Amino acid sequence: MKRVNLIILISFLATVLPQTQPVFAENNLVQQLNQFLSEDPYLHGAIAGVSIRNATNGEVIYDHFGDVRLRPASNMKLLTAAAALSVLGEDYKFKTEVLIEGSVEKNILLGNLYLKGKGDPTLLKEDFDRMAAELKKLGIKKINGNLVGDDTWYDDIRYSLDLPWSDEQTYYGAQISALTASPTNDYDSGSVMIEVKPGNRQGDKAKLTTTPITDFVKIINQTVTVAKDGKKKLTYEREHAKNTITITGTLPVTSKGQKEWIGVWEPTRYALALFKQSLKENGIEVSGKIKKGTTPIDAKIVYTHSSIKLSELLVPFMKLSNNGHAETLVKEMGKVVTGEGSWEKGLEVMEAELAKFGINTETLVLRDGSGISHVNLVPATQLSQLLVAVQQQPWFPAFLHSLPVAGMSEKMVGGTLRSRMKTQNVKGKVFAKTGTISTVSTISGYVNTKSGQTLIFSIMLNNLMDEAKGKKIEDKLISIIASY
Repeated sequence: MKRVNLIILISFLATVLPQTQPVFAENNLVQQLNQFLSEDPYLHGAIAGVSIRNATNGEVIYDHFGDVRLRPASNMKLLTAAAALSVLGEDYKFKTEVLIEGSVEKNILLGNLYLKGKGDPTLLKEDFDRMAAELKKLGIKKINGNLVGDDTWYDDIRYSLDLPWSDEQTYYGAQISALTASPTNDYDSGSVMIEVKPGNRQGDKAKLTTTPITDFVKIINQTVTVAKDGKKKLTYEREHAKNTITITGTLPVTSKGQKEWIGVWEPTRYALALFKQSLKENGIEVSGKIKKGTTPIDAKIVYTHSSIKLSELLVPFMKLSNNGHAETLVKEMGKVVTGEGSWEKGLEVMEAELAKFGINTETLVLRDGSGISHVNLVPATQLSQLLVAVQQQPWFPAFLHSLPVAGMSEKMVGGTLRSRMKTQNVKGKVFAKTGTISTVSTISGYVNTKSGQTLIFSIMLNNLMDEAKGKKIEDKLISIIASY
């Protein structure tokens, strides 16, 4: 009889113990997170919204002000990326068209040459070179007309509604146009890269180069090369509504130099200037003016350039947190679905798409696609819900691949997390989108935990005195989650 009772007891414990272990671990996780959030001095007076879910079933296993609407900063890009993949598809490509009006006689185009942009944020100087080479193949040596840039694919509103005026000259606040150009394959569209290197001797001005090489911007060099123990301090200022950039400051003679990206004024004309330069380099003269306009219906397409796929664009977009890509995707969604490439229509499309992922759009305030606005409001629990839902989508591998990976030093792998979370328990195990604007720090994504599970988390810190302190808080919270 005793043996039977022992067997029954063992059987009972076998069914109970496996269930109690996760409960204990979960209780321990909740306790650790609560203690940290209540005791960290930098969170006093701030608001922390935290939502943690089981990636397998979406169950909420931790919530701290998860339903409170908070400023998401660049965590907004998670919403934009998911909506864009859903609306446009991971194989979507942007087009740029070269068209001619009139006839070609004796190597002369008797009419205008048109460059029609359709939103491509990845156009480089080499792409304009390719377009010019195609015209050269047609035997064209002179344009006896104007070079016209057509950016009417989108509206003419260049800045999102709440962009701070102080961000106007920055690459992350660059103007949005359907016809634009990027300096490098980071694809910071609408900007120029300036490299500053020390002069040969103390007292010399620094050496300046731009990428791409262009006279579209005028640089006033007020720099000084100083002794090797001198200060490295440079400031850049682009004059409002112009492309005059003044660089002041000092650079030690032994310094490696500095690179800075500056948003240009009027990216359509920037693209046209680069195209005209490419035409000249290919022996094609433009006799008329460089201007903006609308392509006539009867203009003939002679070359179409296609961008990389959206799945590929997602990597610099998300890894490097590219604001221009986010706003372009919003306008593109609006154009494709409603026929109007504007923030207003794009955000309407985005909101409708997010509802399909179980997002309560009634609790969101969406003002842009990048998160640069301080008016955007999103609860942490809605971000964690999105990250659960997108796992079921056929494009999820592309979405996951685009997220920065903790502690991985390669730029296009680690992205904005390449210098963070390098300890063994989290390095290479956290895939998450970061976010930073003044007084705000956020991070949301996936973490592979010690127990072999995948957890989804959204951490949103608002009203911080110093947003840089938020990164250390986030890293500690994620480390606690990873130990689950």
